[in-house]
Amino acid sequence: MPDALDATPYDALLLLSFGGPEGPDDVIPFLENVTRGRGIPRERLKEVGEHYFLFGGVSPINDQNRALLDALRKDFADHGLDLPVYWGNRNWAPYLTDTLREMVADGRRRILVLATSAYASYSGCRQYRENLADSLAALQAEGLDLPKVDKIRHYFNHEGFVEPMVEGVLKSLADLPEDVRDGAHIAFSTHSIPVASADTSGPVEAHGDGGAYVAQHLDVAKLIAEAVRERTGVDHPWQLVYQSRSGAPHIPWLEPDICDHLAERHAAGVPAVVIAPVGFVSDHMEVLYDLDTEAKAKAEELGLPVRRSATVGADPRFAAAIRDLVLERAAVERGQEVTPCALGALGASHDLCPVGCCPARAPHPAAAGADSPYA
Repeated sequence: MPDALDATPYDALLLLSFGGPEGPDDVIPFLENVTRGRGIPRERLKEVGEHYFLFGGVSPINDQNRALLDALRKDFADHGLDLPVYWGNRNWAPYLTDTLREMVADGRRRILVLATSAYASYSGCRQYRENLADSLAALQAEGLDLPKVDKIRHYFNHEGFVEPMVEGVLKSLADLPEDVRDGAHIAFSTHSIPVASADTSGPVEAHGDGGAYVAQHLDVAKLIAEAVRERTGVDHPWQLVYQSRSGAPHIPWLEPDICDHLAERHAAGVPAVVIAPVGFVSDHMEVLYDLDTEAKAKAEELGLPVRRSATVGADPRFAAAIRDLVLERAAVERGQEVTPCALGALGASHDLCPVGCCPARAPHPAAAGADSPYA
């Protein structure tokens, strides 16, 4: 048996994700959950729902989270880490509030949260913290004793997150025809967000001109591109691009869009492109539709050879990275000095989100940060 690893003071890990429909009847109710309070007409939701109906009304994200849960539990058991892992979603079953209620009933008093978003932004971090605060408020209203909840730091530059993506790009390059392989460009793709949201992402000192969101993605892209150059001997040009834009057309969002980028690269004479979805933990709906459907169709229209590399998903190296992050945070909470794993130029992210980090448009309580109402 492996030596026992110490996760104290934590007694549980909570995988916190977005959620997705698991059948045609779930699609519109799911989209209503996602857009609640925004006044989006039902007809518009039906239009968006067509993306899901192309795949039988099923988002792959829930099955991908189940696979990640299995990978985490196996890795923890194989390495002697006795820490139960739970799962709750923002927008679909299993719902976060129900999972937290279950954890309280199981006697969990100190919970560490893993969000399936690696970067700093309102939607990728603070909104999850707001969801936690809402769920804790609901449990408090029920008269339950609240657990203390912390959140794992941003893991965009952890080796166990970066290395599977390096390998994915290498495999995609190798899959291209030999006559276009060395001239291929790499498009590192992530979710577009409003420019104003990007500019205020991360701690206050990181705000401005894309904020921490853009800086973190550029750092990861550079890491992967340099690793590819070192392993192939070829210096592939690259660019950070965006996908999945939504919202009012008059509001500026991060650009260029992936399809526009493919057209521009083709016009410039680029012989092939590898699309690397570095902004996503798994191959969920926005990867399957925006990249594997829309971007693929655009590339075929252009006659441009394109390959899409894999996300980290349930890769054992990612599960090992989460174990490392759990033990790192636990040691910090016990007052021990740690040397965090962080590749690239930016270093390890903060453990506790500071006041002013990734602010919301309207003030709303957020747990697991310096401004949390729940100590």
